[in-house]
Amino acid sequence: MDFKQPPPITPGWQPSRKPSATPASKLIVPWLRLKRSLVICENDRMNQKPIEDRFYNARTDPSLVVIEGFHPLKHAIRFGAELIEIVSPNLSELSALQAVYAPDITQAINGRVVTIPEDVFERLGPVKPPTGVMAIARRPNVDLTQLLADSSPAPVVLLENPRNLFNIGAAVRAAAAAGAAGVINTGNLDPWKPASLTSGVGLQFAIPTVQSTEWPDCNRPLVAVDLGGDTLPNFHIPDRALLAFGTERQGLSQDLINAADYRVSIPMENGVSSLNLACSVAVVLYHWKMGQ
Repeated sequence: MDFKQPPPITPGWQPSRKPSATPASKLIVPWLRLKRSLVICENDRMNQKPIEDRFYNARTDPSLVVIEGFHPLKHAIRFGAELIEIVSPNLSELSALQAVYAPDITQAINGRVVTIPEDVFERLGPVKPPTGVMAIARRPNVDLTQLLADSSPAPVVLLENPRNLFNIGAAVRAAAAAGAAGVINTGNLDPWKPASLTSGVGLQFAIPTVQSTEWPDCNRPLVAVDLGGDTLPNFHIPDRALLAFGTERQGLSQDLINAADYRVSIPMENGVSSLNLACSVAVVLYHWKMGQ
């Protein structure tokens, strides 16, 4: 039987064989890297959780307020708010807003804003503010007795049981712009809630704004703004007046009307029965202001 000779072995050549499995030592390193990245992501998520908790708790804490948006924050800073925390998902956008609308707050805000992820920012409130910043501040402690005892001629605005937070905020905004001594709000709605702070662009920090369970009895002329009163153009608002405004639908309570020293009405065209609450506040306050 003839046998064939095997082929000569080429120097450096090795017989072909199935590659061996990757050594375990080489698999461990990528797995550790993946595990470490998962731990880092989890830690980031957990680190963001307290931010969400703090903002959630601040909404129900009577000593704190949540400020949503740049313009309320701008006024809060200008009028001395005690800020606890400021967060934003976009510092460059916030800096651009600040440079255009409030260069005067640069020193107060620089270095205080914490950058957070966009998805975390969106979870800090029911609605994402269009200007990407939110803050927690201490609610000013307003002494109602001290406000009513203020000797300046400026009137105090009394909102009797309003039904809309945005109207409350807009009324505070008008009162601050006209130079009222303060705003007293009765009823269940709090003028320091985020929605009211947003519509009031944070001007609750500019003038004393206080929540009261009922309208106060004080040594001030009580002026009821009511449809059955004297027309506003013919009425001189006395110094230190307490200007009372009711809801758009029901108006003032009969008890308050009966207790009033004066009744005054805003003239309107035939068929028009009411004005928005904040509009009424603005009209009456600027009538007072023009008469000074």
